[in-house]
Amino acid sequence: MTTSTATSTTATPTTRAPQRIDPSAAVARTTSRSSLQATWVQVLAMAWRALKKMRRKPEQFFDVLIQPLLFTAMFAFIFGGAISGSVSNYLPVLIPGILAQTALTVCMATGVQLREDMDKGVFDRFKSLPIARIAPLAGPMIADLIRYGIASVLTVVTGLLIGYRPGGGVLGCVGGVALTVIAGWSLAWIFTWLGTMARSAQSVQGISMMIMFPLTFLSNAFVPADTLPGWLEAFVKVNPVSHVVSAVRDLLNDGAVTAEVGWAVIGCAIVVAVFAPLAVRSYSRKM
Repeated sequence: MTTSTATSTTATPTTRAPQRIDPSAAVARTTSRSSLQATWVQVLAMAWRALKKMRRKPEQFFDVLIQPLLFTAMFAFIFGGAISGSVSNYLPVLIPGILAQTALTVCMATGVQLREDMDKGVFDRFKSLPIARIAPLAGPMIADLIRYGIASVLTVVTGLLIGYRPGGGVLGCVGGVALTVIAGWSLAWIFTWLGTMARSAQSVQGISMMIMFPLTFLSNAFVPADTLPGWLEAFVKVNPVSHVVSAVRDLLNDGAVTAEVGWAVIGCAIVVAVFAPLAVRSYSRKM
C-alpha cells in the first residue's frame, strides 16, 4: 500500500537590509523652500555666529588692527621721500592704496576660515538644518563687513596722525571708506569660492596670496602708473584694483564722484555676479 505524503512548503519571510537616511535629503523632502524673509533671518543668524566666533578668537583681528597701522607708517616713511619727495606729498597717493591692500588682505581670510570650518565638520551639522544653502556663506561675509570697516577707518586715522589731510572732507572720507568696504566684500566672494574648492586651509591661503600680491603691487596703489615700463603700465590700467584705488583717491582727495567710481562699482557688481553663484554651487555640492 503506497501512501502519498504531501509536503507543505512554508514561505520564510525575507528581511530587508536597513536603509540609511540622508538627513539633508530627508529635510529637503519634508521642508519647503525658504522664503526670502526666512533666508534673510537665517543669514543674520549665521552672521551673529561669526561675530561670536570673532569675539572668542581675537587673533582674527590681527590683520584688521595691526596691519593698517604697520603698513601705513612703514610705507609712508620708507617710500615717501623717494617717490614723492616728502611724506606729506606721498600720503594722498599712499592712503587709498593701503585701503585697497587692507581690504584684499582682510577678505582673503574669509576663504581660509571657511575651509577650516569645513575641515572641522562644522558644515556637516548644517546638512540636517532647514536653512537656505546660501546662509552659511553669506552670514560670515556680512559679519566681515565690520572687519572691513574697522580696517579702513584705522588706515585713514593713521594717515591723519602722520599728516594726511584729505581734500574731500568728511563726505569724501565716508565715501572712500564705503567704497573700500564694498570692494572688499565683493572680492571676498572669490576667496569664498576658493575655500569651497581647495582641499585644505593652507592651500587656500597659498592660492590667495598668489592672487593678492600681483593684484596689489602690480597696480597704481603705491606708485603712479606712468612711471612704470610700458608693458607693466598696460597691465596696471586693466587691473581692477587700480580702478578701485583711483576711485578712492578721487573721493578722499577731491570729494568727486568721477567715472572711476562708476567703473569700480560696476567691477564689484560683476565680481559678485560671477563668483557668488560659483561659491554657492560649489558649496551645495559639498553639502
